[in-house]
Amino acid sequence: MQQELQKVIVGQDAVIEQVFAAIFTRGHCLLEGVPGLAKTLLVSTLARILDLEFKRIQFTPDLMPSDITGTNVLEEDDQGKRNFRFVEGPIFTNILLADEINRTPPKTQAALLQAMQEREVSVGQTTYKLPLPFFTIATQNPIEQEGTYPLPEAQLDRFMFNIKVDYPSREEEEKILANTTRGEQPEVAKVLSGKAILNVQKLVGSVAVSEFIIKYAAAIVRATRPKDESAPAFVKELVDWGAGPRAGQFLIQGGKALAAMDGRFSVAIEDIQKVAMPVLRHRVSTNFQAQAEGMTTEDVISRLLKEVPTPAIPKFAG
Repeated sequence: MQQELQKVIVGQDAVIEQVFAAIFTRGHCLLEGVPGLAKTLLVSTLARILDLEFKRIQFTPDLMPSDITGTNVLEEDDQGKRNFRFVEGPIFTNILLADEINRTPPKTQAALLQAMQEREVSVGQTTYKLPLPFFTIATQNPIEQEGTYPLPEAQLDRFMFNIKVDYPSREEEEKILANTTRGEQPEVAKVLSGKAILNVQKLVGSVAVSEFIIKYAAAIVRATRPKDESAPAFVKELVDWGAGPRAGQFLIQGGKALAAMDGRFSVAIEDIQKVAMPVLRHRVSTNFQAQAEGMTTEDVISRLLKEVPTPAIPKFAG
């Protein structure tokens, strides 16, 4: 999958790895980056590599919830009898790209909530199941605040990862310019079907997790909460509120995906540390004191990972 993606996408290895980890653990992603960093291209290419249905919704201020979920249409049959028929919206797909999700008002953003959590949509009296696998990959532009509606915390928490898409390196940028100005369209091959992805998800779910990993994940999440007795002094000083239990679940699931992608049968401490940033970035809220000191949420998480001790794993006597 990575080889096929890299025919189109130059660099962005960490981003690609995190998107794969989310797909293999039934998670949703929020991609954040300035315009022109190939966020949309990454998702549409991914859909071409996976033999899955893909739909893209461009979020705009006038988008309505029914434009996403679908609506009931009144139809008349040959006998003159009128019936309501449900017309599915673009959410009935396998990969949904919610482009610029912060451009639409909260009531439309909320239309995604039930779909992301329960993988079903309720319209009127009826609840419709979404096709499996189902992932939402949303993008947002962090620099433009004019005419945007920041996602509410409850909705941010539905996203497994908040992935920062950064500028390419000099070599990568030169390669992008060379590749994209030739006018050639690289062909990508389909690698996995929907059924295969469901099997991979089951496989990733069965990766072993020791009690030490669970203790470590719980310790990291609890340390982000300023009112918890295990929180370091700097967290109590700089953080308004910390991450909920969902963060711990995603840390362990993300760790399982990284271990499986690396061909290992159990999760290592390093896997948890690697996914901690994208999992916690949007779940920890820093206060005015942190801003005054020039500390971002990422600085707080980095410091936390250094300060939370790793659990001592007892050595077995030979």
